[in-house]
Amino acid sequence: MTKQPEDWLDDVPDNENEDDDDEIIWVSKSEIKRDAEELKRLGLEMVELGKNALDKIPLDEELRAAIELAQKIKKEGRRRQLQLIGKMLRNRDVDPIRQALDKLKNRHNQQVALFHKLEMLRDRLIEEGDDAVPEVLKLWPQADRQQLRSLIRNAKKEKEGNKPPKSARLIFQYLRELAEEQA
Repeated sequence: MTKQPEDWLDDVPDNENEDDDDEIIWVSKSEIKRDAEELKRLGLEMVELGKNALDKIPLDEELRAAIELAQKIKKEGRRRQLQLIGKMLRNRDVDPIRQALDKLKNRHNQQVALFHKLEMLRDRLIEEGDDAVPEVLKLWPQADRQQLRSLIRNAKKEKEGNKPPKSARLIFQYLRELAEEQA
């Protein structure tokens, strides 16, 4: 009589079934290398940040010193320093670092989107003139209608006379100030 697959479990002692919880998870060499490369890229991202942005990331003294040194080094020494930073990151919890970097990137992306929105609004103000002013007042009730109309008029004159767009820049600057006051 051949044993059915269910019957094979009968031959296994009970204590071996309990050891399934302590099973070792094997990690391939390729996966270890991918993880190491990813940590080096994370280190490179931090090295390319400026001092103010680096201050916003939770780093210990040793890691921060290694990053600051890498910012000063060029060529081959920099590559080796980045490898060292990647190795240092293996022994640390990188989730807070990643979250801080994502937050910095997101803030940058939001600022770029705001600038595009303000540029489009400025262009519409110049094209449509006084007809677009109520939209600005709706967004920012504290805006000075008279100043805005004056800037629009000057921007139209500059555009018609093929002069440098000084007033257009001033409109953008004024809109940016309004947006920053609101935030």
